[in-house]
Amino acid sequence: MLGCGNSKLSEEMWDDGYKNIVNIDYSPVVVEQMRRRHEVFRPEMEWHLMDVRDLQFDDDSFDFAIDKGTMDAMMTTKGDVWNPPEQVILDCNKEVDETLRVLRKSKGIFLYLTFGQPHFRKRYLTRPGTTLEIKQLGEAFHYYLYIIRT
Repeated sequence: MLGCGNSKLSEEMWDDGYKNIVNIDYSPVVVEQMRRRHEVFRPEMEWHLMDVRDLQFDDDSFDFAIDKGTMDAMMTTKGDVWNPPEQVILDCNKEVDETLRVLRKSKGIFLYLTFGQPHFRKRYLTRPGTTLEIKQLGEAFHYYLYIIRT
């Protein structure tokens, strides 16, 4: 889970049967709080202090990665959404590059869930050697599931 924060997504996935979950966040406070919150009932769930732009994992280490707000947080800057600041572009591209690096080649999947519309997000998610699928979800307010396959 990329930038897990204090979300219950990992907890709910664990309770649904997904037992090999690695969570990362750049906040030491959040990582420690989540570690303590889950140490009794989910002791095998991993919590790491880490930046999504510099993942400290080997290449080809994971089958699956999920972002449900981390890239969005990096985009929260004042300015023109059509022409974001260079730092936003660098940060978002670095997250995607790092995530694709740690995913297993030919079978890795990167899921990104966001309210961000495709014309604002595709520029960060399209890479040679991958496929990008976009699903529009919701009715009154749409959100998007971006699926990148290595």
